Amino acid sequence: MVMKDTSKAEIPGTSKESAMNLLMDRIQSPIGDILIVSDGENLCAVEFDNGEGRLGVYLHKRFGDFTLHQSDDPQGFSDRLRAYFGGNIHALDDIPVATGGTEFQRRVWMALREIPSGSTTSYGELAKKIGKPGASRAVGLANGMNPIPIVLPCHRVIGADASLTGYGGGLDRKRWLLEHEGALLNLGESSRAGRPSRAMQTPSTSDRRLEQIGRSDRGNPMNTGDYR
Repeated sequence: MVMKDTSKAEIPGTSKESAMNLLMDRIQSPIGDILIVSDGENLCAVEFDNGEGRLGVYLHKRFGDFTLHQSDDPQGFSDRLRAYFGGNIHALDDIPVATGGTEFQRRVWMALREIPSGSTTSYGELAKKIGKPGASRAVGLANGMNPIPIVLPCHRVIGADASLTGYGGGLDRKRWLLEHEGALLNLGESSRAGRPSRAMQTPSTSDRRLEQIGRSDRGNPMNTGDYR
């Protein structure tokens, strides 16, 4: 993988013909920096600033060799996410996405968009929704591999007992997103608001990690135990 600014010359050793060209932007949000990746038409990935390694592995697994070009607000996706964080909960509803994944995973991910903002569902209910009752664990695994969180709102899926369960960006972020959308959860003590206390990484640190992943971690499996 190679990261570069579009205004610079091609980095030696990278073939324009063989590498998938992707656009990447980074925005600030109340829950930390967010990375946005587009193929020039569709949104391909959204990742939190603690998930650069996961993002690099995912992109290589999906596209093989790829080049990330820094781009300001590709296809307007960055501004749509800013609008969401600014209070326009429906700003993300019709963003075009290209997820990749298996047929089953795509069914789960697309079903996430049918969960209304301000509400939640369980893994079991989501399994029933896609016609796979009893497949709640498989749905949970697919949910945990969702490459476009927030836009495909895997944070709206919680445990049958109303517990938050897991989230790739951390439970503080999941809780924040649900409260931002007005979801009412009977979670007792765990429902208290809170922002992630971990300091945000700087763009240079995150970008170097992405480049390192593209060079050294090829072939590593996705973290299937990371439930969102």
